[in-house]
Amino acid sequence: MALIVQKFGGSSVANAERVFNVASIITDTYKKGNNVVVVVSAQGDTTDDLIEKAKEINPNASKREMDMLLTAGEQISISLLAMAIEKLGCPVISLLGWQAGFRTNSAYGSARIHEVATDRLQKEIDGKKIVIVAGFQGLNKYDDMTTLGRGGSDTSAVAIAAALHADRCQIYTDVTGVFTADPRKVENAQKLKDITYDEMLEFATLGAQVLNNRSVEMAKKYNVELEVLSSLVREEGTIVREVANMEKMLIRGVTKDTDVARISVVGMKDIPGNAFKMFSRLAQKGINIDVILQSVGRDGTKDISFTCAKGNADDAVAILKDIFDMEGAVVSSDTTVAKVSIVGAGMQSHSGTASKMFGALYEAGININMISTSEITISVLIDKEYADKAVSAVHKAFFG
Repeated sequence: MALIVQKFGGSSVANAERVFNVASIITDTYKKGNNVVVVVSAQGDTTDDLIEKAKEINPNASKREMDMLLTAGEQISISLLAMAIEKLGCPVISLLGWQAGFRTNSAYGSARIHEVATDRLQKEIDGKKIVIVAGFQGLNKYDDMTTLGRGGSDTSAVAIAAALHADRCQIYTDVTGVFTADPRKVENAQKLKDITYDEMLEFATLGAQVLNNRSVEMAKKYNVELEVLSSLVREEGTIVREVANMEKMLIRGVTKDTDVARISVVGMKDIPGNAFKMFSRLAQKGINIDVILQSVGRDGTKDISFTCAKGNADDAVAILKDIFDMEGAVVSSDTTVAKVSIVGAGMQSHSGTASKMFGALYEAGININMISTSEITISVLIDKEYADKAVSAVHKAFFG
């Protein structure tokens, strides 16, 4: 007998037909003699719809009240799914995040999990019930409902799997696994049999909308084996784990991120401390920086460009103007860019990888604006309009 944690996203339970399809997957797993804990997201576009309703009432609503509103979406989906499982004749109980033992900090809208108290979960499992848990939510020290941020249900599932020492955590999505590129955009994208935690984390961070990056970090920390598979097609998925024979691997996939802005500071004084001043102020505001490019100093000035999430662009520009306007530097942002990346843990021991990527972009007539490299990633910043073309060209170069 194994303990299986299964997570289903909003599209998997978007309507009655899909709810019963998910209920069938769960009950089939249960009838094979497994203990099953299920984490569910809000149905379809429910979360987006609730956000729009909030904007109609108060566009500047507090984050606490937004969390009170948004947790309602998962309450609907867990109860409907439990009803479907009841109809299929299996014992089941649905639990909100706090009932399942999720304790978080008080960062409303992006709370971090302090612990998962497993007493209630274990009691229901010992009673041979299928346990359905509302993902994305918990309770803070003030007994207020909190949410974990976008993609938080993945994190909820991994946290439960870690706390209960589950045999496997299955993440059901609308694709059949992790591919070398987006199969909806790249015709010959290949499904990977397995992928390392580090590679999957890079995929998640660089725009691949398969797993939430926090969930992958947690899975690696607690050695939770993940399987990414489809709720609509019954076939084996992709296993996320530590994989042997790393030297045989080169590129595992190509991904793009269009949620990117390039921020430039041109003509800043070339004096010690300016870069520290810039990035420390951005860090204080919680703005994460990615690719950084600094020019060689000239005439007592230098230029610095970097990328951040598109949603942080206006705040970043305002902060930097406040710092550098008096010095005469020009601060600007560009949201018409995209980041295209190749990922592979074997890349560090193979020469020529970068030149092959750049050659593919050159042959496709695509100009590179910025470059960033790490041991397992090479990223380039290009014009957004060429993002899909760039992914296809690079994918063809490495995968044929």
